[in-house]
Amino acid sequence: MALFRNNVRDPERVFRATQWQLIWWKFSANKLAMLGLLFLGLAYLTVLVAEFAAPSDPRRRNAKRILAPPTRIRFTDEAGTFHLRPFIYPIIQERNPETLRRSFKEDRTHRVPLGLFVRGDRYTIWGMVSTDLHLFGTGDSDRPLLLLGADRMGRDLFSRIIAGGRISLSIGLVGIALSVSLGILIGGVSGYYGGPLDTAIQRCIEIIISIPRLPLWMGLSVALPPDWSVEKRYLGIVIILSLMAWPGLARSVRGKFMAVKEEDFVMAAHLDGAGPLRIILKYLLPSFLSHIIAGVSLAIPAMILGETSLSFLGLGLQAPAISWGVLLKDTMSIRALAHAPWLLFPGLFIIFTVLSFNFVGDGLRDAADPYAQI
Repeated sequence: MALFRNNVRDPERVFRATQWQLIWWKFSANKLAMLGLLFLGLAYLTVLVAEFAAPSDPRRRNAKRILAPPTRIRFTDEAGTFHLRPFIYPIIQERNPETLRRSFKEDRTHRVPLGLFVRGDRYTIWGMVSTDLHLFGTGDSDRPLLLLGADRMGRDLFSRIIAGGRISLSIGLVGIALSVSLGILIGGVSGYYGGPLDTAIQRCIEIIISIPRLPLWMGLSVALPPDWSVEKRYLGIVIILSLMAWPGLARSVRGKFMAVKEEDFVMAAHLDGAGPLRIILKYLLPSFLSHIIAGVSLAIPAMILGETSLSFLGLGLQAPAISWGVLLKDTMSIRALAHAPWLLFPGLFIIFTVLSFNFVGDGLRDAADPYAQI
């Protein structure tokens, strides 16, 4: 009973608990899984209100702040006086008269305080509400907070990372929803009916799995019309990524179906007159739904990395679309990267997101069999 020692004081509760209660107790005991779940929850909540959470308009250009470094948040001014309210010194651009190279320095003569719920660039959230309220910032568009620096067009990189997360994070969910539907449908039919139909489906799956994933993604992406809008290209990328994600799940579902379709509760459903669709949806799928959820949580980061790879190579989403892969295209220039290493920050967000999904997936996979260690 040591597994539930931190969650359940009464050992008898373990044997009276439902399957989902046991899964949650075991999952919540995994600190890395809970940390990953917290990060993902904050990330998805942030991108839902990306315009409000971003301190600046992610598309606002400023020629005076091209590749400007991150702004330093301060509490102590030049005189050594401590201020309870954080502030920044605005960044000004200089040009070396001999080398003509741009450089930036802080204007120590002006102190710009930071605040919560400040007014800034106007935006329309979800096409419904128009406002200029931002979660935090300076409230001065001429002296903005560049939390992670600026890109090669002088746009706030932190605001663009938040805006890009809306596409990069959602493409994993939308793509996995399509691939899960295909995987459960095709794998369920294969495992339930068996025979020649099962053999034909498995041979098709083997052919798809044998094709190298990245070259196929690249080939299909090139086939997308270049004049498509951002929305159409987004949908095309989702379909391309989903076409390569369902075979693995279909095989897993097929194996589970073949393992449990001869169980007594399935035979009882047959004798009760239940049809194939009812047996599959009501009896077979719920018996290993937790395993499917764990597999899905591990497949989502593969979708995110797929979109990032295609956009980084210029074969996925294109500007003016904003995604983490599109933002990483700026790092292809070694010269720009040498002078502005903060352009790699989108890659850190990708790493944290993928790690969080893997932590959550591992936690769900361990919790899927909550009686294993009792």
